[in-house]
Amino acid sequence: MAPREITPEDLHLFNEGTHRRLYEVLGAHPHPSGGVRFSVWAPNAREVSVLGDFNGWTRGQDQLSPVESSGIWTGWIRAATPTDAYKLLIRSHVDGYEVEKADPFAFHAETPPRTASKVWRLDYEWGDADWMARRTQGDLHRAPMSIYEIHAGSWRGVPEDRHRSLSYRELARDLPPYLNDLGFTHVELMPVMEHPLLQSWGYQTTGYFAPTSRYGTPQDFMFLVDTLHQNGIGVILDWVPSHFPLDQHGLAYFDGTHLFEHSDPRQGFHPDWTTGVFNYGRHEVRAFLLSSACFWLDKYHADGIRVDAVASMLYLDYSRKEGEWIPNRHGGNENLEAIEFMREFNRAMYEEFPGVQTIAEESTAWGGVSRPVHLGGLGFGFKWDMGWMNDTLRYFSKDAVHRRFHHNDLTFRAIYANSENYVLPLSHDEIVHGKGSLVSKMPGDDWQKFANLRLLLANQWLTPGKKLLFMGSEFAQWDEWSCERSLDWHLSGFDRHAGVSELVRRLNALYRHPAMHEGDCDPAGFEWIHHMDADASVTAFMRVGGGERMICAFNHTPVPREAYRMGVGGADRWRLVLSTDDDAFGGAGFGVPPMVESEPTPWHGRDRSGVFTLPALSAVVYAADSSD
Repeated sequence: MAPREITPEDLHLFNEGTHRRLYEVLGAHPHPSGGVRFSVWAPNAREVSVLGDFNGWTRGQDQLSPVESSGIWTGWIRAATPTDAYKLLIRSHVDGYEVEKADPFAFHAETPPRTASKVWRLDYEWGDADWMARRTQGDLHRAPMSIYEIHAGSWRGVPEDRHRSLSYRELARDLPPYLNDLGFTHVELMPVMEHPLLQSWGYQTTGYFAPTSRYGTPQDFMFLVDTLHQNGIGVILDWVPSHFPLDQHGLAYFDGTHLFEHSDPRQGFHPDWTTGVFNYGRHEVRAFLLSSACFWLDKYHADGIRVDAVASMLYLDYSRKEGEWIPNRHGGNENLEAIEFMREFNRAMYEEFPGVQTIAEESTAWGGVSRPVHLGGLGFGFKWDMGWMNDTLRYFSKDAVHRRFHHNDLTFRAIYANSENYVLPLSHDEIVHGKGSLVSKMPGDDWQKFANLRLLLANQWLTPGKKLLFMGSEFAQWDEWSCERSLDWHLSGFDRHAGVSELVRRLNALYRHPAMHEGDCDPAGFEWIHHMDADASVTAFMRVGGGERMICAFNHTPVPREAYRMGVGGADRWRLVLSTDDDAFGGAGFGVPPMVESEPTPWHGRDRSGVFTLPALSAVVYAADSSD
């Protein structure tokens, strides 16, 4: 297909900040009959040329021409061909500034540490039509959504070299059957967008339209997504519109001016990450970011976008001291332009791509993150529940003897549980930088560590909200995660580690029951049974949905609770569905009755009650028995 010409409408939409598909007109677009059209936005340039493989990297030879007063430069280079490496030579009006830049709209790039862009076609024959059609049906808020978070470069190495990452196509071979075996519904990929520093994990992006070439070509990445879809697995991509690295070949000081970022460091520099902050008040920057988000859903069939570091976008004073930030026009600390951008982003995602979801990593108490835009919210489909994550991990890090003094960490979440549509994350952020892996955080000897981890995972899966677990935690990786080497897969062959994997498999199967997911975002799906027994460190609640009722009870001490009475109501007989102390999971196999009969003894505000056995450091699940 021939490249589309830049039209007056393109210029209008670009200059008003609402263009959603700039990638169709900017960047490098090969013509079927030969040659490539290059187009770039550099309004403060006095001259733009392209140098690359096709002209021997000769500076100034192949010049582009300005398109009216739009700030866009464009031109055909007949000698250029697909796969050629190239850069843009920009000579600025400002102080004689001259620099070689990667193309912000490039579809492919050289493998780091090389930094040139590559001319590339995005031709691919997709085989996921059935998945894409089904995606538009149903409502993920009322469906199981169990997410496996992965860093593509360190999930698994090749057998002969665990430091050599799998390619996209090797991931396509190994990852889908693994996810299906464990029962995950989605995979979330930490940023695959091109980035210069591996240790940034992709969160310092330079290629907003290019999957990293470390693991293959754009078509290889398409093949991975396609294969996941054909195996029934949804794909969520991490995306970083909050900041970008200051590498010379990237977006910073692009045309001799602060084009993408604010010029004042109090607005345009992020002290936490020493990165540039996008100028959301500039229309063309908003169109650049909107187009990037649409691109991954359009060209790569992604099913969702998880937006990183939303809090840093919402607040002008985020991680800044007094005097290091500039208030908004009303004198407040809200970034009004970023707020409007996020609303426009969410409108675009849901209008353009029915069936997708957007997810915010937002760590503050900002209201309405997952409320629709037309109701005054930011418009995300879901929000990470960082409060649940922090409270729960803080609680589980305590020795059991002290947990009764921190019981509120377990129960506080119920107060705000329905204020947003939540994802419960145990993500990569919790197992790096000296924090240790999940199992190593747990107190006690090895047996207690594994029992606590099983109990933690049960808390996550049985509590209302969608689930996210970072790779390696499903088999109790001992060491904290490193992006530079494979997970310790040999551990998965040991009984206790294999037991954790088996528990995750069973929890995912249990999560597919209507009672365990239909009420994830609905207060009618959850009822406390008992949350006040701090002395025994016991909690219990009911999950309800699809005509099912399930009791979930948790004993957070190493002392078994036998003959523990709980109010139940709603059924005369309760059938055991799960005990995390089962020996199949590496537990002690403490005797748990397979059936509990309720009796007309009022308890916990209910007219009937039953006597249950709660093994040490374990969760049990009972379902209302319908066999009568």
